Amino acid sequence: MKRTHLPLNGLRVFDAAARHLSFTRAADELAVTPAAVGQQIRALEDTLGVVLFRRTTKGLELTSEAEAGLAALRAGFLQFEEAVRAMQVQQSSKMLTIAAPRDVSAKWLLPRLAAYAANDPELRLHLVDADEGVDFTQANIDLAVIHAESPGDHEGVALDDGMLVRIGAGPMISWPGNPDAEAVFSVGNAGAAIDAAMAGLGEALVPKFLLNDVAMGESVPGNGNRYWLVAPLPQWRQKKVKALVAALTGGEH
Repeated sequence: MKRTHLPLNGLRVFDAAARHLSFTRAADELAVTPAAVGQQIRALEDTLGVVLFRRTTKGLELTSEAEAGLAALRAGFLQFEEAVRAMQVQQSSKMLTIAAPRDVSAKWLLPRLAAYAANDPELRLHLVDADEGVDFTQANIDLAVIHAESPGDHEGVALDDGMLVRIGAGPMISWPGNPDAEAVFSVGNAGAAIDAAMAGLGEALVPKFLLNDVAMGESVPGNGNRYWLVAPLPQWRQKKVKALVAALTGGEH
């Protein structure tokens, strides 16, 4: 029988009925009616093609077929419980993996992670470079920073308003977020554009979000992209992720 076809609910009812040798007491344990227990047992018997209980003058008895599988079934339920506990431990663990573009990490994320980690010496942080995008299905990532129009299929919080500002002076510095075919100097990301402008190599139009104590010029709307904290819903619901999002956004979300 395929795993997807395992009658898990019926097996759970069978385990309770086998322990109590009573549909009534099994129903009390499971918070259902004795009739519902009887229906589940009959459906399980039909699925398995065996009889699990026989009625005698003394009450219910297990058949030899039922006894043959009971020990393995109970061992399986214990394994299920261990698996659930293991997953819950991971949810409450102090390990967090964050993915972000390198320029975002350097200009914005790292100082905030340092401040957050300073309040919890048990916290363990793993930072992943995500210049080529984030694939939550291919890596054990809890939270990511992306630059996009929306969080896409994930849950997310916007970190900025998408505004760009001019810094530096001279010929325009080109980078992927503000390409310029006529530029005499080009770099790979916004962080490098900021550094190039600060070094006197020209003028850059860069995200205001990444600037700290830098003299800013004119602000202009960007191309619609913003910075987002994102994660799939299961990760987003984790307490440790919620706490980090609150810390990185000043508790506003």
